[in-house]
Amino acid sequence: MSFTLVLVPPAPQETRTWPERLAQAVPGIDVLVPRGPEDVAAALGRADAAYGALTPELLAAADQLRWLQAPQAGPPPGFYHPSLVRHPVQVTNMRDTYTDHVAAHTLALVLALARQIPRYVREQSAAHWAPDWSDGAVVALGEARALVVGTGAVGAETGRLLAAFGSRVDGVDARVTTPPPGFGRIVTPDRLDEALGEADIVIVTVPHTPRTEGLFDAGRFAAMKRGACLVNVGRGPTVRLDDLVAALDTGQLRGAALDVMEREPLPAGHPLWHHPRALITPHVAGAGPHAADRRYEVLVENAQRFAAGRPLINVVDKTQWF
Repeated sequence: MSFTLVLVPPAPQETRTWPERLAQAVPGIDVLVPRGPEDVAAALGRADAAYGALTPELLAAADQLRWLQAPQAGPPPGFYHPSLVRHPVQVTNMRDTYTDHVAAHTLALVLALARQIPRYVREQSAAHWAPDWSDGAVVALGEARALVVGTGAVGAETGRLLAAFGSRVDGVDARVTTPPPGFGRIVTPDRLDEALGEADIVIVTVPHTPRTEGLFDAGRFAAMKRGACLVNVGRGPTVRLDDLVAALDTGQLRGAALDVMEREPLPAGHPLWHHPRALITPHVAGAGPHAADRRYEVLVENAQRFAAGRPLINVVDKTQWF
């Protein structure tokens, strides 16, 4: 089947060679690359499919659009606007393209908190020799209980890696019911507070959805085991930062490591930057080689399926944004 695909601007540099490659890999495809704002609506008026983000105005111009490929696993807030949710277009995303990178970064954050690495880095910057040999200086992973909130691809791989350190790993998920390798059990979201009270390490990997926005607030931090650690590598809006700071200040939480923030970039004056119990990385958990190639592979696989009339991969429930 012949069809037209629009690469919606702004197009990153990685997509520069995609039109030619797609033309070779997908017979019958016509790839349009509009160069300016005035050309986008005209191109979308011819489009059967698109890659990128569509504002309500651009979506209204796409009369025959049937498939939209999101460029990320979890697009930024506003991508799933009400008109897109109502529209019959099928949306696919880039889930499971960064799993190994994000899981490795998550383990690095867990290990850093467990072994007081942030503290020792601060001592190093002050040329201060300050060893801590007390029993409570570290979280012994072989004796720890970890809770992975969101056991999709990233959460499942993170749990598998933690289990290799001897941790007892549980998961919380609305869709997954069978424990992935390394997990002891999976519980439903209605049992989250119960599970939080038992965990020494809580790892948040869930996407930002209407149900997960503000999932970790003052009430949730109060439900956590006192002295537990929190790691968030999912999406920033799932954790209320002001409530997190309060939980760190009171010692309710031993520490927190965040790769994603409720507000990005994190404002320069925010207390988390210098909080002794916090570790911040600037939304780089997915960094690693082959990212552009992996995104292209998802796009070309779906383009081939679309041309052949076969089911697409990574289909999104638009009402839930993932």
